[in-house]
Amino acid sequence: MDNWTKHAIDIIEADYARSADTHLIPLNLPHFENIDIYLKDESTHPTGSLKHRLARSLFLYALCNGWINQDTAIIESSSGSTAVSEAYFARLLGLKFIAVMAKSTAKEKIKQIEFYGGQCHLVDCTTLIYSESERLAKSLGGHYMDQFTYAERATDWRGNNNIAERIFYQMRKERYPIPTWLVMSPGTGGTSATIGRYIRYQGHDSRLYVVDPTESVFYDYYKSGDASLTSSQGSRIEGIGRPRVEPSFIPGVIDDMQKVTNGQSMAAMLMLSDLLGRKVGPSSGTNFVGVLHLAEQMKQQKQTGSIVSLICDSGERYLNTYHNADWRTQNLPVDEDYANYLQTLI
Repeated sequence: MDNWTKHAIDIIEADYARSADTHLIPLNLPHFENIDIYLKDESTHPTGSLKHRLARSLFLYALCNGWINQDTAIIESSSGSTAVSEAYFARLLGLKFIAVMAKSTAKEKIKQIEFYGGQCHLVDCTTLIYSESERLAKSLGGHYMDQFTYAERATDWRGNNNIAERIFYQMRKERYPIPTWLVMSPGTGGTSATIGRYIRYQGHDSRLYVVDPTESVFYDYYKSGDASLTSSQGSRIEGIGRPRVEPSFIPGVIDDMQKVTNGQSMAAMLMLSDLLGRKVGPSSGTNFVGVLHLAEQMKQQKQTGSIVSLICDSGERYLNTYHNADWRTQNLPVDEDYANYLQTLI
């Protein structure tokens, strides 16, 4: 290993050492007596989202594989959050970074990528980001990070401070320390793979529940096993759901899935923001739909226990889109019936 690579790994490890663990927030909903709900707040990472963990792992993976040197341009296909985090790490290492993303990506995310010195290469729709990233990497002699392929293998799922290990560590003094369910939504599929594998490796009785937005094919793949499934339209919930089955999505570690409508995600995002007193992103709303579905199910079956999910990022990134009432009316209207149901839970 050359000196630059050793130094680059040290820089990334030092960044990790400076970062405190993200908080696990209890959410009190009296409607669900004896069912405790927790949210791991990934918005407090230095780059503001769950993807900070992924970007760090992807850079270490690429460095240790010898794919990156001091002159390598980094290319990534991303709807925003992964690109924000990778731009941060690329700047730490003094590397050029280009994010390939759909033109519809929230402007706040584009500004954040540029803040960290990254460039944004915009394409007409989500389905074009893969081929364009490969083309750019080849033409520049760079490295296509390819989060959708490497997310599930870049993270050490057996432990080593991954998100699953931290959740179980933080839960150890709670009333129900071993969660009945862990709930999340898939973007690359890497986090669900890490959590599902960790549960099995540790022999926990917890189950993994994955919620998928309407236009994504992950749920359909989980039910059918058909890896050739595609969707002509990408997910409208930014950061999660995919128009094709990604290599990092591992259905075998998932215990059950739910398809969530966009209107439900919007209603749950707004309710969760009100409950917390601060805005959360749309994927956190999708997660919350799954949490409430399971809590209702447990209540009806007279079960007790805990449910843990994620706040994937802050709603401040979506002030002009998902948290703008006019934008929602024109693009993703709130499901009013579901919003009314949510009010009965408070």
